[in-house]
Amino acid sequence: MLTTLNTAYTDTRAADLAWALGREPLPSLATLDLELTGTKLQLRLLGASHQVLLEEERGICSETVACMPGSSTPLPLGVAKRAGDWEYEFAARVEMLSPGQFAGRAQELLALVADHPHGLAGVFPGSPHAFTAMLAQHHEGQVHWRTWHAYPQDGQLVATRTRVGVRAVAATPRRRAGSPRS
Repeated sequence: MLTTLNTAYTDTRAADLAWALGREPLPSLATLDLELTGTKLQLRLLGASHQVLLEEERGICSETVACMPGSSTPLPLGVAKRAGDWEYEFAARVEMLSPGQFAGRAQELLALVADHPHGLAGVFPGSPHAFTAMLAQHHEGQVHWRTWHAYPQDGQLVATRTRVGVRAVAATPRRRAGSPRS
């Protein structure tokens, strides 16, 4: 789904983005509710930022990447966390692109997300290349999503990748009957 966001462009630099896990839902400009193999997921556009709310029978997880005043957690390159039965992995990178590269990449990403049934993209007034885009999928019992935050004035594209799933439990080897004890 592609939408034009009716708001001023608020997060104006990639360096302003911060990351948080477990925040309450923030006011959104556009949302997309999905159900991916028993997992409820809500993709939320917040200005030039995003929030994902994931609900499964084991609980709720939220990820926020946004300009958050007072936040002391800048956008990390990577995070891996365990919470109960959940495993959470997050990665981010900033791509530096020339104006021509940026325009091409923006068109490519918006085309990918706009017609995807699990995609949400919002374009900001004033620049066709100022956007936030999100794409979710369910794969092998895990939920994955990718996001892109575009800053055309600086030629920066922030790309994030997240995976959330149930932690695999290692099986304890069992002794066979009659085998010697160590």
